Amino acid sequence: MSRYEEVKVELQNNPKIWLVTGVAGFIGSNLLETLLKLDQKVIGLDNFATGHKHNLDEVQSLVTAEQWQRFTFIERDIRDYATCEAAVSNVDYVLHQAALGSVPRSIADPITSNAANITGFLNMLQAAKEANVESFTYAASSSTYGDHPALPKVEENIGNPLSPYAVTKYVNELYAGVYARTYGFKPIGLRYFNVFGQRQDPNGAYAAVIPKWTAAMIKGEDVYINGDGETSRDFCFIENTVQMNILAATASDEAKDNVYNVAVGDRTTLNDLYKSIQSALKECDIEHTQEPIYRDFRAGDVRHSQADINKAVNNLGYAPEYRILHGIKKAMPWYLEFLGEQ
Repeated sequence: MSRYEEVKVELQNNPKIWLVTGVAGFIGSNLLETLLKLDQKVIGLDNFATGHKHNLDEVQSLVTAEQWQRFTFIERDIRDYATCEAAVSNVDYVLHQAALGSVPRSIADPITSNAANITGFLNMLQAAKEANVESFTYAASSSTYGDHPALPKVEENIGNPLSPYAVTKYVNELYAGVYARTYGFKPIGLRYFNVFGQRQDPNGAYAAVIPKWTAAMIKGEDVYINGDGETSRDFCFIENTVQMNILAATASDEAKDNVYNVAVGDRTTLNDLYKSIQSALKECDIEHTQEPIYRDFRAGDVRHSQADINKAVNNLGYAPEYRILHGIKKAMPWYLEFLGEQ
């Protein structure tokens, strides 16, 4: 039995109270679904800046009525400290996912990104420390590696940040380290590498590449690739990310006060990603035969990204179950249904 399977059994035998910030978002709603299916009690906090009520409605449709009754939702903002204080009351584990993502968004509006990602983070961290929660796990980012050229990316080696978003995520890590050294409160940061999967919004100016391209192909629209298509990323399916959050939240004290890569250790070019989505759609009887349209590289983007996941494997028992093709195929029915309802 894997460490993750062991933890799930332990949690079902001894349920905990969890706070998930950003619960109506892509990652947050998937965490909510898994936790409720494990019969946990969950407090959810979201201001719907980027999250959606339909994500919560979907989770409700996928769990039992009894499991749904274990969920309490708070529609408030993490930039308000009193909200954070109230949310962490009597909570065992905090999974802090709330943030304004997207490198381009942060370049267009660094002030708002800073307020949500730094002020909001510090509010949650301080409130959790004061409430003596058992663990505090937060969404960090692979953008923290910045211009460091080495591959694969190892947690201890980072470069200069290339966007305001990357700065905010690095500051989160700095604050987490200070809280461990100053107060003995030891968070765990999870550096996400291009997470994708069901409930990732394909709409809007800041949509991630996989849902954006999938939606375009389903609708028979053009797909645009920034650069020459040889830019590469370590794409991580959502269920791997859920596993890492639960392993981190329940980790031993020795594994805390650390950051961990959340990825699979692979590298996929945008050109190959395009073909993979095209292939998955073909299995669903949707043919997209148009060639992609290439345009300029995007400001703030790194050229290549690939994670070393050994630290997570060794310290947390992480064992990613889904590689990119498996994840795309598993998520495809959701995209077909979601886009069909619009």
